[in-house]
Amino acid sequence: MRLTTGNRQLWLLALRQRTVWSRVAKVGLPVGVLQVVINQGDVWLAHQATGLTVFKTIISPLVTSSVALVSAASTWVERQSKL
Repeated sequence: MRLTTGNRQLWLLALRQRTVWSRVAKVGLPVGVLQVVINQGDVWLAHQATGLTVFKTIISPLVTSSVALVSAASTWVERQSKL
């Protein structure tokens, strides 16, 4: 997909849509938290967390939410482009 001025405007509009952010909150954050529980849960339960564990705990939901954000925004842009 080539980014044009009109397309860029659609992407900026998509990032302002409540439905896009709602999808991030409903899909991205819970999946990110689940990843944290699966990947770092045992370290936290054993009280062996390090700085790296804290970093991974913070970054996992952010990465997953970013993927959900791009996906939801992309869907919104595609729907608007078809109108």
